[in-house]
Amino acid sequence: MYSFLPYLDGKQILTVEHISAGTLTSVQTALITFHGSQCGFCTPGIVMSLLASHINQGGSTRREVDDILAGNLCRCTGYGPIIKAAQYALKECKPPSWGTNTEEIRLKLAEWDACMRPLKILKLNMVFFAPRTVNQLNVFLNEFPHSTIIAGMTDVGIWVTKLGKSLNSLVSLLKVENLNEITVSKNGIEIGAAVTYSDAFQTLVDFSSDFEELLRRIGSTQIRNNGTICGNIANGSPIGDMAPALIALSASIIFCSIRGHRKIKLDDFYIDYGKQNIRSNEFIEKIEIPSIKGFFKCYKVSKRFDQDISAVVAGFQLQIFDQKIITARIAYGGMANRPLRAFLCEKALEGRELTRETIEEAKIAICEDFSPISDARASKEYRTLIACNLIERFFLDFSSSVVSYQLSDRRFYEEEKID
Repeated sequence: MYSFLPYLDGKQILTVEHISAGTLTSVQTALITFHGSQCGFCTPGIVMSLLASHINQGGSTRREVDDILAGNLCRCTGYGPIIKAAQYALKECKPPSWGTNTEEIRLKLAEWDACMRPLKILKLNMVFFAPRTVNQLNVFLNEFPHSTIIAGMTDVGIWVTKLGKSLNSLVSLLKVENLNEITVSKNGIEIGAAVTYSDAFQTLVDFSSDFEELLRRIGSTQIRNNGTICGNIANGSPIGDMAPALIALSASIIFCSIRGHRKIKLDDFYIDYGKQNIRSNEFIEKIEIPSIKGFFKCYKVSKRFDQDISAVVAGFQLQIFDQKIITARIAYGGMANRPLRAFLCEKALEGRELTRETIEEAKIAICEDFSPISDARASKEYRTLIACNLIERFFLDFSSSVVSYQLSDRRFYEEEKID
């Protein structure tokens, strides 16, 4: 428990008991009217999720409601009454503050946040540190090199609650200046280590519309509000959702330590299962994603649409000029002990036209690139089939977009020649 308490520093906690202020809110009234509650175990969470969306001007379409409720499980009502109640309530006027003094508290929290003094707690055998500057962070990591670096804690939290781990030294990136910034330029995007999925969502969707479905399927709204993109990369999971897409885009990692900065390609970060190319005292400062220089797609396959761990994830980027594939970058998750490029598949594509015959040869190459395992999420045979089918899907997606792609691709090459 001591591991989590400091994480609440600078935040206001609101529960379902706070919000009525003597009168039920429109969300609570709608749940009663449409019979959206039975045993009541899940109801407080559903109420808070809907109210949070209402405050933040969330929409009431079926897709928007599904996104809002993806993090709330109910086993009594069958969801139908809850969805009807949500759609009705979210069309009502934006609710008041319910007597929780939210504006006053927001000002007080902002005043506290303006203080640059870092939070440091020593409790029993645990150290928790929330630095405010990169220099403070580097000094701490130099003194405590085996610290667990946290941001959203969406993964580290499970180490404690499910695996029973004790975390003796934690250092949070959330308050470090500049680490929660997103920079967009003609050269691409830079995403800081403390940037959450929710904060980066629109920037990445504007960068490529293909990111929209991938990001919507990572956890739930609550998870995306806390989980960070750099944290997903640093985790090193072979089924991490972001790595294949970013490897296909030729992304790089910028590390920082008391020794200075270091930059490597993302595909050089993953060495083996649970082993990453990160040195003592280093932390990931940001991810650099260069501008797309080809036709890009990314895909996730899992048993459920929402909140499910991937069976296979894939990212594709092909540069094609005059109907020939100039370069190919293809990466998969779930097919090996780490996110990995499909080098033989890339070789089978480069220098060829993107035809049915080329795709069939690329499928054969994929089977030589990977030897996946069977586990609870998928068998090795299913994973191999999916990997091949995603090449097929990429081919079909490209074929349906070929005219617009060829026009943009020719402009890109003309600009390259001018430069």
